[in-house]
Formats: sequence, C-alpha cells, structure tokens
Amino acid sequence: MIIVGLTGGIGSGKTTVAKQFSALGIPVYIADEEAKLLMNRSKIIKRKLTKLFGDDAYTSGKLNKPYIANIIFNDKSYLHQMNAIVHPKVARHFEKWVLKQKAPYVIKEVAILFENGGDKLCDFVITVTAPKKTRIQRLLKRDNTSAEKIEAIMKNQWTDDEKIKRSQFVIENIELEYTKKQVLKIHNEILKKVKKRQF
Repeated sequence: MIIVGLTGGIGSGKTTVAKQFSALGIPVYIADEEAKLLMNRSKIIKRKLTKLFGDDAYTSGKLNKPYIANIIFNDKSYLHQMNAIVHPKVARHFEKWVLKQKAPYVIKEVAILFENGGDKLCDFVITVTAPKKTRIQRLLKRDNTSAEKIEAIMKNQWTDDEKIKRSQFVIENIELEYTKKQVLKIHNEILKKVKKRQF
C-alpha cells in the first residue's frame, strides 16, 4: 500500500485538503483524531497519562484537555513525554487500519509528521501551506484561543520552508477552488506513480 503523508502548520487547512482526497475515494486517516479517541479509550494510555499529569488528567473518564494544555503550555517537556506514550499506539492502530484498505493509496494526515520522523514511513509527503496571517485568522475564528497561544504552537512546529524541502507535493490552501484543482492534479500524479510500481 502506498502511504501518502499529509501535513502542514496549524491553521493551514489540512482537514479541508483531507476532505477533498476523501471525496475522490481515497481513505484518509486523521492521526490527531485517532489519538484523541485512543486517549479516551485505551486503559494503558489513561494509566500512563494519569501518572504523568496527575489525577486531574481525566474528569468523568474523559481527557481533561484544558488542564493538560495548560501544563504543556508552561513546560514543553510534558508534550514530548505525552507524545512518547500516545504516538506508538497511534502508529500500531494505523498499521492495522492500512491492512483493511482497498484503494490505490491512503492518506495519513499528521500535524507534526516531520517533527516525529513520520515522513520516513511515507512514500510521498504533501505539505499544505497558507500565509501566517491567514492561518492565525482561521484559528481565531475556529477555536476559543488567543494569537499568543497560536504563535506558541507555531514555534513548536517546523517552518513551511523546512517542510517543503522534504515534500514531494505542496498545496497552497488559500482559495477553495484552487485548492481543489491542486488536490486533483496531485491525486492523478500519485495514481500514475502507483501504476508504474505495479509493472
């Protein structure tokens, strides 16, 4: 199975692009969504996160996101420790998911694909970009957050330039119709590459 990594900075519009690939019949695995589900379902993860963050890590059996976000915001070492607990489980879940797919290729959407070395497990990588100002405006509209918090997250992520250097495809996600055209073009290019591999 051909695995195509889909990444981009916060607010770049990865989910919008992922939906376009899904509309073309390509299975899409949203790593962040699956991570959230596993953090609420997996007894092992729950136990380890409670040990890391304390008893307030979960309220009524659900992850206490504001509490954990506040700890991570003040001490980045907690983010690395949390990722070390959650990411291996997500990776195993993805491997099982891939085996069930019948499409020519699959998309794995990961916010911090390069930062975690996940790009090494992909055949191709697509990076979604958008101007910083546009990304901040989108996030302020979408989330109950501040520009300061958005900037702090951006600082923890690789720059677009760093990602583009290591990507086979780039999508500039500013205007929806143009984004759709770019997705279709990349989809067709990947299909050609898949066919070459089959012969």
